[in-house]
Amino acid sequence: MPTETGREPAAFDMVDESDLIRVRKVLRTEAEVTGLNLVDTTKLITAGSELARNILNYATGGRGRIRIEQVYHQGRRGVRATFADDGPGIEDMDKAMTDGFSTRGSMGLGLPGARRLVDDLTLTSAAGSGTTVVIVKWQR
Repeated sequence: MPTETGREPAAFDMVDESDLIRVRKVLRTEAEVTGLNLVDTTKLITAGSELARNILNYATGGRGRIRIEQVYHQGRRGVRATFADDGPGIEDMDKAMTDGFSTRGSMGLGLPGARRLVDDLTLTSAAGSGTTVVIVKWQR
């Protein structure tokens, strides 16, 4: 498991659309401080934006919690972002991670797209118990 770098993580509640800007800004700052290149920074921000948008669209009351921090593991530096909510959860995580699957008529590319953009993605959820997604993008 990656260890913390000693920097204080950014942690805040996701309550409305204005928090999408905050998520993007904090992800950009942490990526730059960590030394991610422009392409990897853009991928991290895109994945984080999608996961934050999922909180607004699917979580109870459109609310959740965000935590963004630098991590260090086996000589590598990275950025880890955690997106958590207490919403209805995901009934079938395998389907949710499949391109084209959607419960709301969207293109169904959110979770699988986020997975392709980052180096690590962990999804924890169950019907009725909320969802937590943790992503990590490592410096190359």
